[in-house]
Amino acid sequence: MKFSEFTYERPNVTELKTAFEKAVQIFREASSADQQNEAMKKVVDLRNGFESKARLAKIRHTINTEDVFYKDEQAFMDENLPVYQGMVTAFHEALVQSPYKDELEKKWGSQLFRLAELKVKTYSEDVLEDLKQENKLSSEYVKVMASAKIEFDGKELNLAQLAPYIQSSDRDTRQAAYQASNAFLKANEEKFDAIYDDLVKLRTRIAKKLGYNQFTELAYDRMGRTDYNAQDVKVFRQQVKEIIVPLCTKLKKSQQKRIGLNELKYYDESFSFTTGNPVPQGDAEWIVEKAKQVFSGLSQETGAFFTYMADDELMDLESKKGKAPGGYCTYLQDYQAPFIFTNFTGSENDVRVLLHEIGHAFQMYTSRGYEVPEYQFPTLEACEIHSMSMEFLTYPWIDKWFEKDTEKYLYSHLTGALEFIPYGVAVDEFQHFVYDHPDATPRERREKWSELEKMYLPHRDYDGLEYLENGGFWHRQGHIFRSPFYYIDYTLAQICALQFWKRSVENREQAWEDYFALCQKGGSLPFTKLVEEAGLVSPFEKGCVASVVGEVERFIATIDENQFIKA
Repeated sequence: MKFSEFTYERPNVTELKTAFEKAVQIFREASSADQQNEAMKKVVDLRNGFESKARLAKIRHTINTEDVFYKDEQAFMDENLPVYQGMVTAFHEALVQSPYKDELEKKWGSQLFRLAELKVKTYSEDVLEDLKQENKLSSEYVKVMASAKIEFDGKELNLAQLAPYIQSSDRDTRQAAYQASNAFLKANEEKFDAIYDDLVKLRTRIAKKLGYNQFTELAYDRMGRTDYNAQDVKVFRQQVKEIIVPLCTKLKKSQQKRIGLNELKYYDESFSFTTGNPVPQGDAEWIVEKAKQVFSGLSQETGAFFTYMADDELMDLESKKGKAPGGYCTYLQDYQAPFIFTNFTGSENDVRVLLHEIGHAFQMYTSRGYEVPEYQFPTLEACEIHSMSMEFLTYPWIDKWFEKDTEKYLYSHLTGALEFIPYGVAVDEFQHFVYDHPDATPRERREKWSELEKMYLPHRDYDGLEYLENGGFWHRQGHIFRSPFYYIDYTLAQICALQFWKRSVENREQAWEDYFALCQKGGSLPFTKLVEEAGLVSPFEKGCVASVVGEVERFIATIDENQFIKA
């Protein structure tokens, strides 16, 4: 069945609630572990059915935010997802209170129970209306971002469609495109600040009602972080500050020299080569056709998988009017089908994002045999290992897309992977500040962002542009609004992915076997245990960052940058 044939019908939440309560009651009244295992099957069926409908509505809404039907369905889901969350929490309560817990753990593993305990802690009927409002505010942010209609180059463009201009080899074009982008954000500055202020105060109120001291603690539990805490993350951020930031400053100076500038401005950062940034040598359809060759070369499993994704229309890749910005991968349980959503722009990022989301999708498909939704994919920092590692494991086939630009892409991608990490930890530290100081004003938040930019991105020069000089850049980072504290995950995973890259250079077959095994484990283990099982070193372990970064620096040194300079 192709994606266009997937059927959507609004779920009847009243009937769902009745069926769910009955299934949970049968689970509670069961007189043996076997009976409880049998009762769980009905609960899982109900969960899969509702979640599939909710995700299908989201996909079709984000593909076209102007579609009135799916706009209404997304509003319906925003209203009812917290109600559904309450149903699942009731099951989790029954699960952790089971007199047969020890026997159930033998079948399902202990991670299910750790996650269930956190779900119970992070939900209460007392916060139901607050959770509905949180969803509405998050959707309001998406609506504002998707509303961008920017007149540029004689066209009406959204934010994603400005990307090729932002990467132009013509400096004036880059500057003008970035200014057009920022003009839209500046025009909506008060809306962004108001939405975020409401979210921060609302989330803090939710945390207090649930018995937490502050939202940060609730956020970590929401994220299922059973095996590390904010102090561990702080230690990791310190490693980044000491080891990666100086190297990134060095790389930016090298970039400035390579592109022949006296000063590197913010609108120059996405332009790395006077000979032009590496670009895929064809359009979206061509990229997909080449991807079939790449994934067939990588492994038998990925070859068959990508053909299935393409043939069954499980990817929406091109940017178009009314489409929401950004990219994601989700999973439709009723069809055992992953789905990839992104916005191609004609830049090198099209290939990177496709590889990234295929990494997510491959893991979801590989883990589809797990019966409980909790194990279909792991906590988010572990999820990002699958996606980021796929970007590196396909290095031997990058020439399929980039041809003569292959070495340029490899240099750009590898240095970009490093340069992202300081920004990622800045986003994380910013959120810790925000929720440690929930009464801070929008101005104080922007001042903190500027302070963190100077710490983690000391090279950045906004060329006197007031909106950015005053700390407005973070408004464009959707995770801050919609998925609080989901960003450090990318940096932790990047360190793990770089380890997979290092190992693939040493022994590609063994690296692939370990990666495939990691995907197969799904979410059955917590992050640090999955890292250990994959033969990787935890990013929280002393010396991990230094050892990985040292290997990257040595590799970069082998590439002659002079070949990237126009004669």
